[in-house]
Amino acid sequence: MTLLTRSPNVALLGEQAPPRVNVAPPPTRANAWEDVADLSRSFGVALDEWQEAILRSSMGERSDGTWSAKQVGVSAPRQNGKSQLIVARALAGALLFGEQKIVISAHAQDTARETFGKFLEIRDACPALDERIDKVMSALNREFIKFKNGAVIQFKARTVSGSRGFSSDCLLLDEAQILGMPAWVSINSTMSARPNPQVWLLGTPPTPEDNGEVFTSIRNAALGGNSRTLAWLEWGAEPDDDPSLESTRAKANPAWNTRINHEIVQGEFETYPPERFALDRLGRWLSDEAQRKSVFGAGRWETCAAPRKDDGSLAFALPPSPAAIGVAVSVDRTVASIAAATMVDHGADEPKPFLAPVDRRDGVAWLVAEVKRIQDAHDCAVIIDEKGPTKDLIKDFEDAGVDVTTASLDEYAEACSHIFDAVQVGGIWHPSAPELDEAVAGAAWRQVGDRQVWGRRKSAADVSMLEAATLAMRGAERSPRSVYEERGLVTL
Repeated sequence: MTLLTRSPNVALLGEQAPPRVNVAPPPTRANAWEDVADLSRSFGVALDEWQEAILRSSMGERSDGTWSAKQVGVSAPRQNGKSQLIVARALAGALLFGEQKIVISAHAQDTARETFGKFLEIRDACPALDERIDKVMSALNREFIKFKNGAVIQFKARTVSGSRGFSSDCLLLDEAQILGMPAWVSINSTMSARPNPQVWLLGTPPTPEDNGEVFTSIRNAALGGNSRTLAWLEWGAEPDDDPSLESTRAKANPAWNTRINHEIVQGEFETYPPERFALDRLGRWLSDEAQRKSVFGAGRWETCAAPRKDDGSLAFALPPSPAAIGVAVSVDRTVASIAAATMVDHGADEPKPFLAPVDRRDGVAWLVAEVKRIQDAHDCAVIIDEKGPTKDLIKDFEDAGVDVTTASLDEYAEACSHIFDAVQVGGIWHPSAPELDEAVAGAAWRQVGDRQVWGRRKSAADVSMLEAATLAMRGAERSPRSVYEERGLVTL
């Protein structure tokens, strides 16, 4: 295996930067990279030098004719041309390598359909390609291209189809920085029956909000020399490179002189936080520790800790009762949590939500009676997620006489977005309680369409207390009870 880490003195690929990291399997008897590039060129799409560099490291063949690289990982900032590479590899699979089924998958359907559109543009511009196509299906979520030789290229969104139907001779996973481990395990099991499969993962360095576990593990395996069947190529700036310099930006973006709008990048530099610009535009990977930081961003949650007096008491007065409580149950029903929220008048134009844990215990047998007691004592709203594990207790709450308000999936997603936005600007207070802080520290997002909610299965800790606080905040802000009516948090 070769591991190449370039220095500033390494020659460019023509006028394009070479990869910062290039890991390739051991030497092979043949390499089909030129066949891929030549076919793409014959259809009017000439690949860039950096795209050809990826093919050189990825398309080696063993003596038995199988791919040397069973998995190919590519990390580069957005808009450099990864989609064009996907198109070239898929066409070669269908027309040169005898691959009967090729699947192109993206996290969202819009991205998958965008790649589908690139195929249609090439077909429309190239009669030679059109002559080899038998059928095109353009229906949303069912897009495919069937060739006269029987090969099929399918376009799938992971958010729509999960891992179903991913068994293929070549699987190209775009937006690989948003690929969860359960889906990855399922995808690999479906590929195991294929005689000569190849899986590509193409993406950008994961943000802390992404589910980047799979993409990170592939990268770590490559950098650690732990695989003889993995190719990994990565474009990015060095940690000490000056982000304000064009040479730094060109180093991280191989298509700097062909596709990238320099003025847009300068605008990103001027408006993004430095760490976000380094991640998105300079291709710098976060450390494992940084990737595990709070979903709210480093230090954001901590800055929302409620101010206290010298004696440790809160620096502001709380009304005697909560405006709302949120109730949540862990996905395995082993833990249930209650959190409370009130709107506190702190001298500003608008009251600020104060969120705090109320109770967290094992199991759910205790929950209905305790929620009933709290509502009877404080006349507060009770909010639950109607799609979450707590929904199984709705009838029990109603039978006990609890007045429950359910949040729909859209309302819950809105509540998750709202608490995130509020934390970014210091728009809430919390008491730095372990039950809530630990949930925040281990929380991860789960994608629901184009929105995000707390990921019960994906999080590194039980997040039921964070869910409960999120629901309570929504209830407090929408409740007719407010600080002006003497409602707020007390020890319940």
